[in-house]
Amino acid sequence: MKRLIILSDFTESFAHKLLKGIIEYSKGREPWAVCRMPPSYKEKEGIQGVIEWALKWNADAIIGQFSQDDDISLFRKNGIIALAQDYEIRFDSIPNITSEYFLTGSIAADFFLGRGFRNFAFFGYANSVWSHERGEGFRERIVNAGYGNSFHIWEKQSLKSIWHYDHEQISDWLRTLPRPLALFACDDTQANKILETCRIMKLSVPNDIAVLGVDNDEITCSLSYPSLSSIGLNIVKAGYDCAELIDRMKESPEYEFHDVVISPSSIITRQSTDVYSTDDPYTRTAISFIHDNIYRNINVEDVLAEVPISRRLLENRFRRVTNTSIYQYIKKMRIEKFAELLIESDEPISAIANRLDYPEHKNMSRIFKSVKGCTPEEFRMKRKIR
Repeated sequence: MKRLIILSDFTESFAHKLLKGIIEYSKGREPWAVCRMPPSYKEKEGIQGVIEWALKWNADAIIGQFSQDDDISLFRKNGIIALAQDYEIRFDSIPNITSEYFLTGSIAADFFLGRGFRNFAFFGYANSVWSHERGEGFRERIVNAGYGNSFHIWEKQSLKSIWHYDHEQISDWLRTLPRPLALFACDDTQANKILETCRIMKLSVPNDIAVLGVDNDEITCSLSYPSLSSIGLNIVKAGYDCAELIDRMKESPEYEFHDVVISPSSIITRQSTDVYSTDDPYTRTAISFIHDNIYRNINVEDVLAEVPISRRLLENRFRRVTNTSIYQYIKKMRIEKFAELLIESDEPISAIANRLDYPEHKNMSRIFKSVKGCTPEEFRMKRKIR
């Protein structure tokens, strides 16, 4: 039996999803026993206390949130395999559970740019590699798009006070920012703080400030008001990969380890970003209608029925704002919703097609491939554990 300690914050979904992947790996193999250790134990007992508990429990490995002050060499000296969950820094001497942070920030920027925003902000943590790199990926994409002068950043809060924040300081910062504003938070916890501060300030979300987080922590996103849009990460697959890596390092102590890299999967859109930034009321009405009817097989004629101007005039206005036609926008938004459901549910593809009112499965697959470059089956398989 493999014995694993997970030293992480189980109040968030990351650790639960990681554990789910480990469970998937263990199926049909040697069973795994897992000890869930809260970060407060390390804070109280120190890294030496963690080592002593691991030896007493006869642990094979530990996955943990380690800081730069922790002497992680103690694990190897005591025959324990250690993997570091990205927290403050990355380590060179042990594998890191890391992610494509720059890419995630770039995806957030493209999402907001595609929705017509021209004012941007990033809300992160101080002295944290994963937060900083997400912010840099977001900023670089915004700068390259020509809106660097409209970019704003807040990185003042320490990870050590993750649940405590001063909403008055955040309020003072938000008051200085132009609107409408597209705000990308480094994770769902920080995004939730922005939503709560906006509620206190009586700012309209998403009309004044549209907010996007990362992790797709379903409880945090659903209990936020309004519900929070978030970039999903393939954390379950990372858990599977962690277990596989631990097995290899256990079998071959000299195995040349590698980092476990988590990929962003898709943007799960909810109320906090359900807006398109434009002063054109006709285009805004058209876009709102499309988003409100995303589960219906609507066409351009349906959109025109909602707007009291000619097709040519609306098409011209719509393209000026979105850089695409009404038809292409409908197709893209419905395929994005289809892709989101492929990842978020285990429903058969035909059932998802029915939910989205696609009349023919084969036709839907053809449209999906024209947008995503692969079939729905291939898209889903790429994001499965194996």
